[in-house]
Amino acid sequence: MKELCITFACVAALLLSPSSSVLADGQKLPHIVVIMVDDMGYGDPGCYNSNSKISTPNMDSLARDGMRFTDAHAPGPLCHMSRYGLMTGCYPFRADVGSWRRKRSIDAGQVTIATLLQDAGYQTAMVGKWHLGFDENGYDKPLPGGPMDCGFQSYFGIRASTDIPPYFYIRGDKAVQPPTNQTSANYSDGWTRIQGAFWREGGIAPDLALKDVLPRFTEEAVQVIQSHGEQPATAQKPLMLYLAYPAPHTPWLPSAEFAGRSGAGMYGDFATMVDANVGRVLKSLEDTGMAQDTLLVLTSDNGPVWYENDVERFDHDSSGGLRGMKADAWECGHRMPFIVRWPGSVAAGTTSHQTICFTDLLATFSDVVGTSLSGDAGPDSFSFFDVLKGSQADDAAVRQHLVMRSGGGLMTIRSGDWKLIQGLGSGGFSKPSKIKPGKGEAPGQLYDLKVDPAEQHNVYASHPDVVAALTAQLDVIQKARGQRFTE
Repeated sequence: MKELCITFACVAALLLSPSSSVLADGQKLPHIVVIMVDDMGYGDPGCYNSNSKISTPNMDSLARDGMRFTDAHAPGPLCHMSRYGLMTGCYPFRADVGSWRRKRSIDAGQVTIATLLQDAGYQTAMVGKWHLGFDENGYDKPLPGGPMDCGFQSYFGIRASTDIPPYFYIRGDKAVQPPTNQTSANYSDGWTRIQGAFWREGGIAPDLALKDVLPRFTEEAVQVIQSHGEQPATAQKPLMLYLAYPAPHTPWLPSAEFAGRSGAGMYGDFATMVDANVGRVLKSLEDTGMAQDTLLVLTSDNGPVWYENDVERFDHDSSGGLRGMKADAWECGHRMPFIVRWPGSVAAGTTSHQTICFTDLLATFSDVVGTSLSGDAGPDSFSFFDVLKGSQADDAAVRQHLVMRSGGGLMTIRSGDWKLIQGLGSGGFSKPSKIKPGKGEAPGQLYDLKVDPAEQHNVYASHPDVVAALTAQLDVIQKARGQRFTE
């Protein structure tokens, strides 16, 4: 294994060509739209699960017209972890992402997908859930450290999930209205305390109703697209829009139009509503004539909150046959639906089995716009641009390894088909989260995902050589603080 020795700082500038709307070969830069939904499982969209009880015609249309990835992963199985990796190209275990409640997670000057694209000549906008912290000093004052300080030229959204108070809209770096009212906690009968129409008590702004947040974000995203499409072609920059929906995360609040539309209860109805809102965004791209010039990515931030008894009573497997749920080290916690549509560049109806991670978007977008990343930008980012273009086969791996920390702190490394979890239990929400090994029992988990994608057979004890090699590799990656590796 060769090591490209670089300093990990994640703060250096990119080596960019002068801003332009065209590439060196004369090709027009595409608009880029990233849509991230929240807590949707691998088995929810119909294009990933033909037996899904949830209707997702708009997501399915993206798979029909683009490339569907079967082995795409969030860099962490929780909301804030996932978003940090997507934005920065850095594994979230390298940063203090857990401090998002009181301060910014992304360092000042750190390269992000938004700074990369803004420097390449893009107009950058974000709508939706941030969950990466602000340097808070009261909600009647500016909120530094958020999207506007991380490369976005406009922002409308909320600080975190719609079940985590205080609840208020933010435009730019200021609260539209501070959370001066109070809301009581809410729960739904027939579900666990973290499912259904669940939210926590706390402050709420007078102009925010939780049931309206999802459609409000769609309206804002459509407005961004329409306003951009109305610009004269001679003055129009390419658009980068990051739309981070806070749904179908709790609270599950399907409107009357969607109640009973699925076969998976409140959750399925809300997921159907999410798909319909995605459809409105796709239609706005068509109506403005931008769709054919847009590279669009759709994914989910982490796995669902869906228990085995939910599978049994609804006959709907949100995990798509994977083990576990949100926060877990097991596959359902972080293997995500991931679809890319890019007319004229990505062949329609194609499937890739490449192992990729959200951190890889930074390097991929760098290749898309024809720039070069400096050595310490996006240290855990590997480009899958050639995969999108159809010039890299599945057996030529994009990345040699994938590393993450579970919601409960278990470290995991994936290399090829082998997956090592340093501990017993789920490492997340599934029970038991952690298990103390008994006398003579293997202290960790090893799975061969090629023959055991459901992680039912722990072969840790029978492959000590694989365990040793993966353990050594994981140790080097953790200590390297962001070195890139090739093998």
